[in-house]
Amino acid sequence: MSGSPEQLQSRLGYTFRDAALLERALTHTSFVPEHPGAESNQRLEFLGDAVLQLVLTEALFQLFPADREGPLSRRRAALANGAFLAQLARDIGLDTNLRLGGSEEKTGGRGRISTLGDALEAVVGAVFLDSDFTSARRVVLSLYGDLGGRLAVVGDADNPKGRLQELIQPVHGNEALRYEVTATDGADHERNYEVIVSLLDQPIGRGRGPSKKLAEEAAAREALKNL
Repeated sequence: MSGSPEQLQSRLGYTFRDAALLERALTHTSFVPEHPGAESNQRLEFLGDAVLQLVLTEALFQLFPADREGPLSRRRAALANGAFLAQLARDIGLDTNLRLGGSEEKTGGRGRISTLGDALEAVVGAVFLDSDFTSARRVVLSLYGDLGGRLAVVGDADNPKGRLQELIQPVHGNEALRYEVTATDGADHERNYEVIVSLLDQPIGRGRGPSKKLAEEAAAREALKNL
């Protein structure tokens, strides 16, 4: 996806009154030494990070009314990590609008996760300064779309046992889940495990893997699907 600042604003659903704010949000630190008078996006990134965190915190607080601080924090972290922000930036063509120094451009800076994530936060900060929190909130939530759907794909994807425990614990307590190795096969150096996870002694998921840990995670993923 390529485009101009005008197209970027169209994808954001926001038109800047002060175009210089958007320009600054798109300016990487490497651009400044080669262009005297230019200002990098670092300060806007600092501001935008705080705005983004507040918007996500409020949205998740409303979306998951039964969740405690721990699960809410993990969901927010999944939605605000650098790789996820970088993907959102690419989705709106922010990468093609970055202002980079020559060396940074040559070494792949336009696709660098940290650069894209920082720039997206800077754009959020710029929207906030150009308008107000309500407008910034609308832009952020529009970028994310369905938060529940996003979390189903990325939220705690690497910790299915934790997700399953969070789902079960409020209703059935801490000891309701049990993982049991039901079969092993293969040579010693190619061992495979089969694990069943049970809820109150009723099987809810089965998984296989080259280690007990991976088999348990596979069982938890199946249990999450079944539930």
